[in-house]
Amino acid sequence: MVRTEPIIAVNDVKASSQWYQSLLACQNSHSNSIFDQLVDTDGTILLCLHHWGDHGHPSLLSPDHGKPGNGLLLFFSWVDDFDRTWERAQSLGTKIEEEPHLNPFAGHTEFTLRDLDGYHITICSVPV
Repeated sequence: MVRTEPIIAVNDVKASSQWYQSLLACQNSHSNSIFDQLVDTDGTILLCLHHWGDHGHPSLLSPDHGKPGNGLLLFFSWVDDFDRTWERAQSLGTKIEEEPHLNPFAGHTEFTLRDLDGYHITICSVPV
């Protein structure tokens, strides 16, 4: 088995954690101002948040060394409560890039928004 634990660098770990918890109705399991893990109901890690510049990771040193999110799409697939997630997304006050629409290639409905740091987030329903 192989699992990924994506880590993104953010300006404010606690604010980003709250934003993702609100969007995905998930929990956090490692909360502090430098690092947090967002987990699903079964404990599976969905996403890790890392404060810019801490711990010396080369790609997480500074947002000034590149454009955060360029070339990255956080793709949350098979969301059970897609309609409620869309409602929560609209209430977060961040930019909606694409409203819900059918992706004919994947056979699911999806929407895309930006998080607090400008990363693109795509949320997908269970395929029809």
